[in-house]
Amino acid sequence: MAYCVNCGVKLNDGAKQCPLCGTEAWHAPTVEPPEPYFPLEPTRVKPESKRALAILFTAMLASVSVCCGLLNLILNAERLWSLYVIGAAVMLWIWFVAPMLLRGIPVFFRLTMDVVAVGIYVYLISVNQNGGHWFRGLALPILGEACVAVFLLSFLLRDHRHSTISTITFCIGGVGLFLMAVGYSLDRYFLGHWKPGWSLVVLVICFGLVIPLQIIRHVPSLWEEAKRRFNM
Repeated sequence: MAYCVNCGVKLNDGAKQCPLCGTEAWHAPTVEPPEPYFPLEPTRVKPESKRALAILFTAMLASVSVCCGLLNLILNAERLWSLYVIGAAVMLWIWFVAPMLLRGIPVFFRLTMDVVAVGIYVYLISVNQNGGHWFRGLALPILGEACVAVFLLSFLLRDHRHSTISTITFCIGGVGLFLMAVGYSLDRYFLGHWKPGWSLVVLVICFGLVIPLQIIRHVPSLWEEAKRRFNM
C-alpha cells in the first residue's frame, strides 16, 4: 500500500495521483527476487540402461575368461587352472548379469539359477582335479539339498504380507534343516552311515531360536512391544 508524498493519504495500488491534493502518486519499483544459487528442485539423472551394463559386464567377464584360457594353453600347464577363473566368471554372470536381462522372473527361479551357478563352478573344479567321484557322491547331493531349501523358502515367503518375525523364523528353520541335510550327506560319503553330530546341534539351536520368536508373534503385548522397538 502506497501513501501520498505530500499529504500522507493512503493510496490504492493502481492510483496515479492523490485524490485529495492531486499530487502524482509514487510507487516503489517492483524488485524481482534474485535467482537462487542452488536449484530449488532436485534434478533427476537419467538412469543408465541395464542392458548396456549387462553388455559391459559380459564383455569384461568374457575377456578375463578368454585371456586366462589362452595363457593356460600357452604355458602348457599340467592343470587347467583357467577353469577356476572361467567357472567364477560364469557364476558371476548368472548371479549379477542374468537378472538384468531377465526381468520379472520369479524369485525362486533366480535363486535356483544361483545354486546352479555354484554347481557349474564346483563341477569345473572336479573336472580339473579328476574328482568326478566326490562331485557325484558329495557335491551333487548338497547342491540338490540347496535347491530344495531354496524352493521351500521361496514358496513360504512368496506372500509379501508375512511379518518380519515370520520371515526370520522361516529363514532360521530353513538354515537348520539345510545344514542337517549337509551333515547327513557328509556322513554318508565319508563314514558310509549317518552319525548325528554337529548338524543336529545346529538344528536344535535353530529351533531354540525359533521358539521365542513364535511366542513373541502370538502374544499380543510382546508383539506390539517388538513392533514399537524395531519398527516392524
